[in-house]
Amino acid sequence: MASSEIPRTVKAVSTAQLIYLDEEARACELNRQHGAGWLAEHADPEATHYLWPALVHRLNHRPEHSPHWRCMLLLTLRDGQEVFSMLDVLPAAFDRLAESLDRETKTRIARRLLGSMQTVAEWSERNA
Repeated sequence: MASSEIPRTVKAVSTAQLIYLDEEARACELNRQHGAGWLAEHADPEATHYLWPALVHRLNHRPEHSPHWRCMLLLTLRDGQEVFSMLDVLPAAFDRLAESLDRETKTRIARRLLGSMQTVAEWSERNA
């Protein structure tokens, strides 16, 4: 796959994997919709979360991290609620994630991500 060709797949990630990807994004100064440590504090440590690359993102001022995938994230929180977020992920990191979901599950997750979901910002505002 060319480095600018976005993968058309949904991948399941553990909370530990998600926190690692979030820390990598922060270290590379990529986009995240939550502050440092937010996922460790709020993500359900036992849950499976889902990443779906939505678009190719380029940073002219950071060519060493360009392009990368801007992923939609279906995130399960400690209180059991599911929320929508975004996370920029380096292509090599996304490629290393296991391809573990069947087509039906990927389609169901994608539909949920494209539907009307509470966002991390909305959840944070309600739970401040």
